[in-house]
Amino acid sequence: MPTTRESIVGNFCWVEVNLENPEKGKGFYGELFGWTAEHVKLPAAGDYVYLKKGNDQVGGIFKLSEEAKRMGAPPHWLSYVAVEDIGLATEKAEKLGARVFKRPFDAGPGKMSIIADPTGAGLALWQSVKPMGTFAWRETNTMCWQELTTTNPAAATKFYVELFGWRADAVPMGDFEYTLLYNGKEQVAGLMPQPKPMDDAKALSLWTVYFEVADGDKTAENTRKLGGDSVTQPMDIPNVGRFVILKDPEGAPFAVITNAVKS
Repeated sequence: MPTTRESIVGNFCWVEVNLENPEKGKGFYGELFGWTAEHVKLPAAGDYVYLKKGNDQVGGIFKLSEEAKRMGAPPHWLSYVAVEDIGLATEKAEKLGARVFKRPFDAGPGKMSIIADPTGAGLALWQSVKPMGTFAWRETNTMCWQELTTTNPAAATKFYVELFGWRADAVPMGDFEYTLLYNGKEQVAGLMPQPKPMDDAKALSLWTVYFEVADGDKTAENTRKLGGDSVTQPMDIPNVGRFVILKDPEGAPFAVITNAVKS
């Protein structure tokens, strides 16, 4: 049951859904995953909702900003990677070809920036300044995986290996290669080429957060009952688990998986 009080540099350390109506989002995710909500006011960020499982934090909800909407951002989940120095990491990302949407700024217990990798996938960089309570992952109803679907797997792999020092290991998966990304010895994410429907639609590259659930089919059914929808049908990956990609009532995509082998 992994929890941490300090962000592990090079790991995904936070997830946050940006919504037009955070109050309705709080109700949806609370019903779906059994999360409770804690309202706080953060310096520079303003109103923020911590999502919690018991006493542990599992993510957040933030109101989709007018600036983000002007840039064409729809409701979305944003994933954060921990870095040692936000200024140096953001500068390095830009030199490696990233687009910087928001340069480093203070955000409550830390400092952050928001970038898009060279293939267009959005990501937040996070430097912890002070403890913010325990963050739980890789247990039921918490974040367990991150996956990048990208228009250019080779360019994306090169970018993340150079930026974070991750190790990449490509493995065959049917008619394409799936790249496992490691921070040290720990698997932290996967990377794959865009599926044909995304490619045909000229969709941007995208990081998708996966949440561990006891029953993905039931979670998909409950998502639809609560006003969301399924993007895919539930699918089995041999020796990995059964997953389904969903979207909440505002259209923000996320995935759930019932892992065959628990972490």
